[in-house]
Amino acid sequence: MRPSLGRAGRIVTLLVVAATFAYPVAAFALVALRRDDGTGPAGLGLGNARDSWQTVLRFNDGVLLSWLGNSLIVATGGAVVAVVAGLPAGYALARLSFPGRRLLRFCTLLTMVVPNTVLVIPLYLEVSAAGAVNNIWIVALLMGFYPFGVYLTYIHYKTTLPVPVLEAARIDGLSEADIFRRIALPAAKPAVALVGFFSFVANWTNFFLPLVLLPLSSSTTISVGLPQLVSSSPLFDPTNTAGLDVRLYAPQLAVATFVTAAPVIAVFVIAQRALTRGQMLGAGR
Repeated sequence: MRPSLGRAGRIVTLLVVAATFAYPVAAFALVALRRDDGTGPAGLGLGNARDSWQTVLRFNDGVLLSWLGNSLIVATGGAVVAVVAGLPAGYALARLSFPGRRLLRFCTLLTMVVPNTVLVIPLYLEVSAAGAVNNIWIVALLMGFYPFGVYLTYIHYKTTLPVPVLEAARIDGLSEADIFRRIALPAAKPAVALVGFFSFVANWTNFFLPLVLLPLSSSTTISVGLPQLVSSSPLFDPTNTAGLDVRLYAPQLAVATFVTAAPVIAVFVIAQRALTRGQMLGAGR
């Protein structure tokens, strides 16, 4: 009887926690299904959400699509750079012996705890000196600097690559580049999924770097554009009603928010199998 009661208690606790987190999301979804006039449940419908989306697209000549496209470039480009740079760096820290390896590993851990906002001004000064402000590809390249990805790949290679296998490959005459290409890379799928997913999410939600380096409204990202969308709504500033050809209320803002979150959800669904395998990185240590 005791185990059954304990299991039931755990299930009830998990259901309560799930309901606590699910209720705000469900309530927000209902807002997206309302009509513009804010009517109650009788006004809910997918057609209302479609009409709200069309209204959002008319705002400022469809600038939301430009924000989404810029975010995809920045987030995807930064994730690719993070994976390409993180895999060999993590492998080197985990399985190569060279002077300064411990210091380099310490510096990697140190940069992980430095707030991103601290780096915004120095990065702006460097990019401005190079005349590359409002260059979205420069921002994508900068977001590829992802020390957490290096640490994840370090843990992966430290726990999944046996030293005898690497020593045998060296005895067979393989160079370190060949060992990395033939042995380390094929075993890196979970690490690629983890680094790619976390880097994509971090880049997608990054606010301060696009705010400073992409000041033009047409070249900024959705993380910066969405607050502009909200602040221009008459719900938050009634004085904005005058002079606006398209007015955004709660249903339109809710639809825009869900569209903003859709790419992150899609990336998670695509990578979930590899993420499930990769979540056990370091468990064997």
